[in-house]
Amino acid sequence: MIPSVPGVLTSAQVAETAASIASMQEADGAVPWTTGEHVDVWNHVEAAMALLVAGEVEAAEAAYDWCVRHQRHDGTWAMKIVAGEVEDASAETNMCAYLAVGVWHHWMLRRDLAFVERLWPVVRRGLDYVVGMQLPFGGIAWSQEWDGDGPAGVNEEALLAGSSSIYQSLRAGVALAELVGDQQPEWELAGGRLGHALREHRDLFLDKSTFSMDWYYPVLGGAVRGQAGLDLIATRWDDFVMPGLGIRCVDANPWVTGAETCELVMALDCLDDRDRALGLYAEMQHLRHENGSYWTGSVHPENVFWPGEQTTYTAAAVILAADELSRTSPASGIMRGDTLAAPFREIGLECGCPEDASADVLSSRS
Repeated sequence: MIPSVPGVLTSAQVAETAASIASMQEADGAVPWTTGEHVDVWNHVEAAMALLVAGEVEAAEAAYDWCVRHQRHDGTWAMKIVAGEVEDASAETNMCAYLAVGVWHHWMLRRDLAFVERLWPVVRRGLDYVVGMQLPFGGIAWSQEWDGDGPAGVNEEALLAGSSSIYQSLRAGVALAELVGDQQPEWELAGGRLGHALREHRDLFLDKSTFSMDWYYPVLGGAVRGQAGLDLIATRWDDFVMPGLGIRCVDANPWVTGAETCELVMALDCLDDRDRALGLYAEMQHLRHENGSYWTGSVHPENVFWPGEQTTYTAAAVILAADELSRTSPASGIMRGDTLAAPFREIGLECGCPEDASADVLSSRS
């Protein structure tokens, strides 16, 4: 069943949006930001998830096959690939982690164990790399430069939005590990430290507070929920929300973007704040193109679409938000964390990691 949101989008319109993503997919399975633009594995996986939700199974699985072929020996993917050629060889940790979410999402929809087992080594290499990039305070270093021969210097600062996404990826990874019988206690330890940092030490992350993603991503990634999540959303609602239009990408610019708005919609849904979620979802539909794709954003009060392109990641966020809001597919709780591994036992800065911590973590979840 293809999701619909009554009064906002029909199933046929959601299918049309998925078809717009598939139409921009390249012959090797890559899903670029838009035709002729670069591919990054995070947005590529999000597009695969959206394609699968809307019944574009062949296109989705071609996208996952692309992930297998393009992973490097250390578990990373190049940050930017254009028409099959690497434009930026650097590795970004939140990108390298996100395949775990996509594979768990595929499992919830398709129950194809052979697919999971084929992708599991790719997921494991990616998350092993990411966990190896954890900083002493619990955040995950955001990227590693590459030179012509391989990995070079590490950017030893953590991004709040990226680390929040990694928290969700670790929960998906642990769920996959349990499914295939290959437990990864070190991922659980890393998740415990990361969750604590996202809840208690957000001041230690690189300051990107002008971007709306830094505001809502601790909720969307699952580290901050309940009243603490509602309180966090309240802190900057007036800075980012443009009534009747959606949310700003950057607080200082009246540029409303569809992907960020749909991500906030899903974050609100995670907090059971469905009235505001549905309201924002309806309001961002002014970005819909007549062919079912979505403009990246619009500038106001001029009401000008900018940049003048429709992007696959915006369309993917629209589809995933429709599924989350409608509870249509078996994977519709992927953002709420309904089917992911349980939240990790919190490990604070003062706690340290005793030698038997892995056993303690495993026994606490048994």
